[in-house]
Amino acid sequence: MTTGLILITAILILGGVIATLGDRIGMRVGKARLSLFNLRPRQTATVITILTGGIISASTLAILFLISDQLRTGVFELQQIQDDLAMARQGLDETQTEKSRIQDELERSVNEQRQAEVRLQDINQSLGDAIARQRRTQQQLERTRNNLDQLETNFRQAREQLVTASQQAEQLQSEIQAIQQERAQLLANRELELAERDAAIAQRDAAIAERETRLSALEQDQAELQLDIAALEREFLGLRQGNVALLRNESLASSGVRLQNPDLASEAVNRLLNEANRVATRAILPDILAAEQDQVIQITVAQVEQIKEQLQDGREYIVRVFSAGNYVVGEPCVLAGEACVQVYAVAAVNRVIFQRGDVIAAVSVNPSELTNAELVEQYELLIAASRFQGRQAGILAETITIAGGRSEAAIAFFQQLRRYSVPIEIRAVAANTISTPGPLEIDLAAVRNGQVLFSTATIEGEP
Repeated sequence: MTTGLILITAILILGGVIATLGDRIGMRVGKARLSLFNLRPRQTATVITILTGGIISASTLAILFLISDQLRTGVFELQQIQDDLAMARQGLDETQTEKSRIQDELERSVNEQRQAEVRLQDINQSLGDAIARQRRTQQQLERTRNNLDQLETNFRQAREQLVTASQQAEQLQSEIQAIQQERAQLLANRELELAERDAAIAQRDAAIAERETRLSALEQDQAELQLDIAALEREFLGLRQGNVALLRNESLASSGVRLQNPDLASEAVNRLLNEANRVATRAILPDILAAEQDQVIQITVAQVEQIKEQLQDGREYIVRVFSAGNYVVGEPCVLAGEACVQVYAVAAVNRVIFQRGDVIAAVSVNPSELTNAELVEQYELLIAASRFQGRQAGILAETITIAGGRSEAAIAFFQQLRRYSVPIEIRAVAANTISTPGPLEIDLAAVRNGQVLFSTATIEGEP
């Protein structure tokens, strides 16, 4: 502020001094009647006054430009500054627009991440349930195996008793034959030794009778043992196979259906239901020759109509009929002639689920730090995860085939895996192209840093 006042004061004083000098010079030029450029003295004085005013203006501007950078910049660079300001405002607007767009994308990304976390929690919960069910099934299997071992022990003991009884029976048969031979010889010589032999024959007859009684008792014991063995065999088979003829969600019939004519939907569905009816009848009544027209299954009309409507779009479907409950052999309501076996049908579009080589599931292990039991547990976890992923992807079959059913390849895989002392990723990969009907065919692959070390598809099935 002080500098500005000093500058204004200096300009005013300088202007007054130069104006006074110009006036004095003009007066002297006028008095001296000087002439410049052939002009009249008065005109010359006017020119001098004009020059003096120009010098005043020029000196004023020179002083202002020398002292004030802002004034110099404002006069000579004002247009450039205005252009830069307009460009800066335009860049600011574009930056604000980009900022708004990035914030929108960030919000969408956060929402997608939350949804992915929710789906991941659902998948983890489903996987935990599947693992728990597998453990319960494994415990039931162990109990069943223990019962089977006990029955096999009883069965072997009964067979040993039967063999012993058979040997005793054969020995008695040999003794009887020997006694009969002796008796025939005694009868041949009875005329010579009749008196002495009568007593001996009587004793021999008593011994024979006693031994025949013992033989009859042994034969009776043998028959009872045979009945016990047959009962044990029936019990053994009953325990192994179970008394349940149909399990809940057991597949009774399945077929691929692709209709060129929508009017044939009823015929295709009825044919599949008839097949399911035959399978259910044979399972529940294995010892009874039931007529093919006997109806034992029951399905709702609404579900049948839904399947028919679904098949009419011309695509290829896999239609399967499942048992809706558990039914035992000789189900009373079936024996009474009722159609009481509840079933349901499912139609799924036949499509390719996995291509050959697709990774279905994976687990990471360090063979040097795991016991055999822990390694088997990780293997079972991998199989359970593969089955879960296959079911989630839409594969209908529950069965899973590992290494083409070659158990020796799987054993060799884990034997070779034991040779490594670094973390290895075990992957379950699709062995072939897998479509909706299944089954889920997988190979095991050992991967280290993204590189496949070996797999059941290439490993030799040798110990």
